[in-house]
Amino acid sequence: MDLASVREVVDARCALPWTCGDAWLAGGTSLFAEPGPGIVRLRDLTALGWKPLAATGEGLEVAATCTVAELLSFAETPDAPWPQGRALIAACCRAFSSSFKVWNVATVGGNLCAALPAGPMISLAVTLRGHCRVQAPDGGERHIPAADFVTGAGTTALRPGELLRSVTLPAAALGERSALRQVSLRPLGRSAALVTGTCEAAARHLAVTVTAATRRPVTLTFSGPPSAARLRRELLEHLPTGLIADDVHGCPAWRRQMALHLADEVLRDLTAGEV
Repeated sequence: MDLASVREVVDARCALPWTCGDAWLAGGTSLFAEPGPGIVRLRDLTALGWKPLAATGEGLEVAATCTVAELLSFAETPDAPWPQGRALIAACCRAFSSSFKVWNVATVGGNLCAALPAGPMISLAVTLRGHCRVQAPDGGERHIPAADFVTGAGTTALRPGELLRSVTLPAAALGERSALRQVSLRPLGRSAALVTGTCEAAARHLAVTVTAATRRPVTLTFSGPPSAARLRRELLEHLPTGLIADDVHGCPAWRRQMALHLADEVLRDLTAGEV
């Protein structure tokens, strides 16, 4: 889709004041997918040259401009650290309802900031307890837990002029056992419900996250593996009708039921072999 109202594209390094009508541009796959009649100037983030990925002992920092293809390549690198976390990363990358051609330009940050319920990078960041590094127009920074970054369908915790610099996934979360289940109305279609989970054996910590079926991520944490009945009961409490997404990709009642079903499968995957 053309953004007919855009009058200029500028380097993000330009010290121009942020004004109404400005928008950040990275891959552009979300930006150009919807009408943007109020957008008059694009600020190109790719000119900043951020390193896509940085792995340290503390975890993995993923730049907002890192493409899905670059992230998937890391996840599928033999002998790279965190095989459990990389398996979840790869599964989330492949949850996109788009071709590899789009993966080469679509960015992690763009998917998060678009805040679509089906955004798999949202699922990834929340499941692995990521922290979002946000930069303000004056150069100041703040950090937002990924679980609090997306506030609703198409809305985030970003303030006017702020940009998402990176998402850091902690090593502890990357080392945990993980599972993912997804359903769509049609093969390779947009996710109607996506449920992920992690389990840390030593501390008996287990978490289940629901996305795609909801307008914002919902995470339940347990000090030990819950029974299937308890998980279902608590999910029903945390998935009120008003929180369920309602669009052409699935009606709310079906999405809610699918979230419950997928959560049960995730729980079984995470507790397989438990005595």
